[in-house]
Amino acid sequence: MRKAIYALSGDPIHKGHVDIVRRVTQVFDEVVVGIGVNPEKSYLFSLEDRMEMARRALSQIPRALVIAFEGLLVDYAYEQGIHVIVKGVRSTIDFDYENILHLVGESQELGVDTYVLFARPELMHVSSAVIKALQKEEGFIHQYVPLYVKQCLEARVSGQYILGLTGETGSGRSRVSQGFLEQAEARNIPVHTIELDDLGNQILEERQEPSYLQVRERVVEEFGEAVRNPDGTISRKNLGEIVYQGVDRLSKLSRIMERAVMVRLRRELRAKRGLILLNGALMAESNLTHLCNNNVVLITCDKGSQEGRLRKRGFNKRQIARRLATQYSQKEKKSRIQSTIETENHGRLWILDNSEIGADKRIEKVFDEIVDYFGL
Repeated sequence: MRKAIYALSGDPIHKGHVDIVRRVTQVFDEVVVGIGVNPEKSYLFSLEDRMEMARRALSQIPRALVIAFEGLLVDYAYEQGIHVIVKGVRSTIDFDYENILHLVGESQELGVDTYVLFARPELMHVSSAVIKALQKEEGFIHQYVPLYVKQCLEARVSGQYILGLTGETGSGRSRVSQGFLEQAEARNIPVHTIELDDLGNQILEERQEPSYLQVRERVVEEFGEAVRNPDGTISRKNLGEIVYQGVDRLSKLSRIMERAVMVRLRRELRAKRGLILLNGALMAESNLTHLCNNNVVLITCDKGSQEGRLRKRGFNKRQIARRLATQYSQKEKKSRIQSTIETENHGRLWILDNSEIGADKRIEKVFDEIVDYFGL
C-alpha cells in the first residue's frame, strides 16, 4: 500500500489544506494527516479541537486518516512505514522553505522523500493566520474554511454563536425572536438580535454614506421614480408594491442590496458576544444560511395564524397572496435548508410551530435544544 503523510498545525484547518488532501488521495492509497504537537508553539485551539476540526473537514475523503504526532516528522514517518511527506506550496517563499526542510529531512538518512503540490490559484492567499485575522475583524470566512471550522472560530475568536431565524411572512419571526430573548436573559446568556430587513431599511432610508446613496440610485433606476421619496430616500411601501409582484423583481432587489447589507451586517456583528439571532425571511431563497453555519430555526404556523397576523399588519387578501407567492413555501424552505446542510456536511435545522395556541411552550423547548447544541 502506498502511504503518504501531510502535516499541518490545523489551527485551524482550511480549504487549502482540504484541497491538498483530496488531490493526494488520488495518487496514494492512504494519506495520514498529521496534526503537529509543538510545546513551544502557542495554538488558538487545543489539540483535541484541532483534530476534531480536521476530522470533520476531511470526513468526506475516505482515505484520509487524522492523527496527532510530535517530534521530527521524518522520524514519525519512518516509524509508521511511510516513505513520502506531502508539502503544499503557495509561493516561491513556501517552496524555498519546504526545500530546506526536505534537505534537513534527507540528512537524517531515513529514506523519506518529499512530494510537492502547488496550491490552486484561487487558494494561494488562504492561510490560517489570514483567516484568524479576518475573523477578528468580523470578515466573512465561509469561502476559506468548512462551516464547522467557521463556527468554532466565531466561538473562540469572537465569542459568537450565530443562529438563523427564518420563515414565511406572517409566521411570527419577531415573536419567536422575542421569546428567545426572554429565555436567554432568564438564563443569563448574552443575546443579540440582528434583523436583515432592518439593515436593508437603514440603507434605503437612513444611511448617508456615498455607497448607500448609490444603492438608492440603482433601486430607482431599476424600479422607477415612484419608489423615491422627495428627500431622496426610498419609499418602502411603494417599493414593496412593485417587488412583490413577482419573484424576478424581488431577486433583482436582493442582488442590488446584497453587498451593502453584508457590510452593514459585519458592522452590526462587531463587539457583540453571546447568542446572535440572525432574523431573515429570505435566508433560504438568498443562499445566506452560511452566515449562521446552516444552524437555522424554521418558523412555521397554521394558515389561520398566518393570515391573522398579516391582516393586523394592514395587508389585504390580494397583498398577502402576492407576498407569499414571491417566497418559498414552508416546505420549500425546509427542503432547501436540509439540502444545504447535507451538501456542506454541517448544520442543524429546528422546525418551530408558532401557531397561536401553545407557542410559548414550543419556543422554550426549542430554545433548550439550542442551548444544548451550542453548549451555552
